[in-house]
Amino acid sequence: MIKNIKWLVLVSLTFVACNNNDDNAVADVPVTAGSANFTKYVALGNSITAGYSDGALFKACQSNAYPKLLSDQFALAGGGTFAIPYMNDNIGGLLLGGNIIQSTRLIFNGSAPVNLPGTPTTEVLNHLSGSFNNMGVPGAKSFHLLAPNYGSPAGVAVGTANPYFARFASSATTSVLADAMAQQPTFFSLWIGNNDVLGYATTGGDGTNPITPATGAPGVGFDGTYNYLVSTLISGGAKGVIANIPYVSSIPFFTTVPYNPLTATVIGNGNAATGAATITQLNTQLYGPLSQALTAFGAGSRIQLLSSTAANPLLIKDEALTDLSAQLTAAFTPSLGAATAAFYGQVYGQARQATPADLVLLTTKSAIGTTASGVPAPINVFGITYPLQDKHILVPTEISDLRTATDAYNVTIKSAATTNNLAFVDANAIMAQLATPGGITFDNFNMTSAFVQGGAFGLDGVHPTARGQAYIANKFLEAINATYGATFRMYKPQDFPLSYPAGL
Repeated sequence: MIKNIKWLVLVSLTFVACNNNDDNAVADVPVTAGSANFTKYVALGNSITAGYSDGALFKACQSNAYPKLLSDQFALAGGGTFAIPYMNDNIGGLLLGGNIIQSTRLIFNGSAPVNLPGTPTTEVLNHLSGSFNNMGVPGAKSFHLLAPNYGSPAGVAVGTANPYFARFASSATTSVLADAMAQQPTFFSLWIGNNDVLGYATTGGDGTNPITPATGAPGVGFDGTYNYLVSTLISGGAKGVIANIPYVSSIPFFTTVPYNPLTATVIGNGNAATGAATITQLNTQLYGPLSQALTAFGAGSRIQLLSSTAANPLLIKDEALTDLSAQLTAAFTPSLGAATAAFYGQVYGQARQATPADLVLLTTKSAIGTTASGVPAPINVFGITYPLQDKHILVPTEISDLRTATDAYNVTIKSAATTNNLAFVDANAIMAQLATPGGITFDNFNMTSAFVQGGAFGLDGVHPTARGQAYIANKFLEAINATYGATFRMYKPQDFPLSYPAGL
């Protein structure tokens, strides 16, 4: 059930990069299809497949999506037309019955990403006619591709259907897979599963968007669902290319905000002297007493005194910790009174300072230093005196759960490729290379996973730039050439823009 469109569109964990070599594009080698047939190519996937970028779907990013780039190459070897369910414009965002349900795309204002001024014009209820080759659906998890009614306009209103699919589904009751098979594809690409872990990750593992089980029947577990998708897609003799799932921990959405941003200047709202005085007060009135009490209970490592000269870690809640609420309540009752002590126990019973092993969500940056609703001052400041909550951060136990699920998904995907002789893209391995300090170098260009400056990811910290999409297309083309003996040319990623300007 789709409960939150904001996180639906934050889907699909991110993308891959590759080394580009001009020798792969030798002009005198004719472009051939090899043993594959590209007459009818259909792309299935989620937001990356659709072309989503900078927090929205819009025409320019749809035109640069890797399936469109693949189809342009396929056209040189007998490939047919490639229809895309284009948005109305380059504003981005969605309307449902005239009401905004998704904001405009992000642009960079010189210091931070902000929403493009304006109002979305793409209305979900204005249904597109015909069939479409790019069936990437932002927000889709693996089992959503099998779900009937996933494109129901009535279901969008109550959160049981997807607004992007509702725009172009052949009927209110169909499924993504059914509409794909109705086109009798001769070749397909399938990159799905990112959202099966990403939804959990972008909500901080707070339980509102659980990880899809690794095993189970079609429509329930990932392995049953994925194998059913592949077996159905190849049932008419189609060949295809599939990609595995990168670890979410390597994308900018989880690596941009440091675990220790609390300097005296930050705490003093720009005034280091004020911040230093505040730190002294916090150590005396809060951090010192907490550290002393926790040390008595054998948990002294959870809280250390703040420094006025160095960067300090955020205060967070870790639900994996033993809850010491009762012990803290008892310790503070003599000095604070029963009611206040109980409140302190509740707030700090599973509190600790963040470490490099934690991942702070990009969206949490705007919450740090704000006040928690209903919490009395001065212990109501998120990340400083009031712990960031489960939804704000991924702790090691949650990161481990994500990695375990991703590893299991990738075993299923690799097995499907091997068993069915499909081209395979190891997006996880390539993404790991992109996330290294040196990133990927090609010609005289370099791309990394750094937020905004790295060139690989857009302004939402999850989805690729146009240049990133060209990298993805190259990796798919390389896999297709290797598996089917095709001779498709590689793109020059440096020919694609690093960002989408406001004035598209």
